[in-house]
Amino acid sequence: MSGHWLGFVAATLTTAAFVPQALKTLRSRDTRGVSLGMYVIFTVGLCFWLAYGIVLGSWPMILSNIVTLVLAALILALKIRHG
Repeated sequence: MSGHWLGFVAATLTTAAFVPQALKTLRSRDTRGVSLGMYVIFTVGLCFWLAYGIVLGSWPMILSNIVTLVLAALILALKIRHG
């Protein structure tokens, strides 16, 4: 298994692990259990991971961080809007 395949598997699993909770939060609009500080830091961190993936030209990092960033940004926006 080449390094790229390892990256794709890792990226797929970590992104897939985040999706169910993100979808539940987006459907319910309930952000009471979401920490604003954590999501701000997490979203900024994802921006840096995405930038790092772009610098490296690593498609696993780029694609997984785009998906996770979009979901995290939506949850962050809900948290800011609805508290």
